This record gives sequence, structure tokens and C-alpha cells, in this order.
Amino acid sequence: MAENRPARSGQTAKRAAKKTAKKTAKRAAPRSSARRGPEDAAHAACESLERLICHAAEGVSAVRRKDDGWCVVVDVLEVPRIPDTTSLLASYEVQIDERGELMEYSRVRRYRRGSADE
Repeated sequence: MAENRPARSGQTAKRAAKKTAKKTAKRAAPRSSARRGPEDAAHAACESLERLICHAAEGVSAVRRKDDGWCVVVDVLEVPRIPDTTSLLASYEVQIDERGELMEYSRVRRYRRGSADE
């Protein structure tokens, strides 16, 4: 059994190296020169906002084309509560440039999940 250990650790090292290579390739992959549509803008806005504020995006409630990119309104769960209808959510306005890079964001509204729009 001791003879099998080096092979296993070698296989484990190869797997770890492959995972590291994949992660590096993803980071190093060039972004397209321009985001193509509202779906891409919404996806980029959600990803960027989640990394910055450390809250998961619940969805996108608006996407608007601008001269220099996109304005995306992302809804985020900020304070989960039981029952779920009392959880606090917030809407963030996220400005994304043509390449999908975050330019700015701001929280524009905070509300209870069960509340109706005014």
C-alpha cells in the first residue's frame, strides 16, 4: 500500500495543477472588446456588484442603454429574515461601460420583500 501513495499524491498534484491552470486561464482570458446586449450587461453588473458588497443578487429589475454603456438596476437580498416576506432587499443602480467594467454603483432603494411598490 505504501507503493501506491506516491502515485496517488502525483495524481492529486496533477489534478491541482490542472485546476490552477484553468483558473489562471479564466482570469487571463481577454474580455470581448464590447458587451453585445442587455443580457451581458446585466450579468456583468450582477457579478461586479456581488463582489463589491458581498450580497447575492436576487435579480435585475431594469436595464437601460446609455451613450457610454449600460445602467442596470440589480435587486439584492441584504438582510434575510424568517418569514421570508420580512427580509430586507435593496435596489442598486449599476453603471457598466461598453466592455462590461463597473464604472459606479449606488443603492437607490431599500424595501421589505413583502411590500408592494408605491
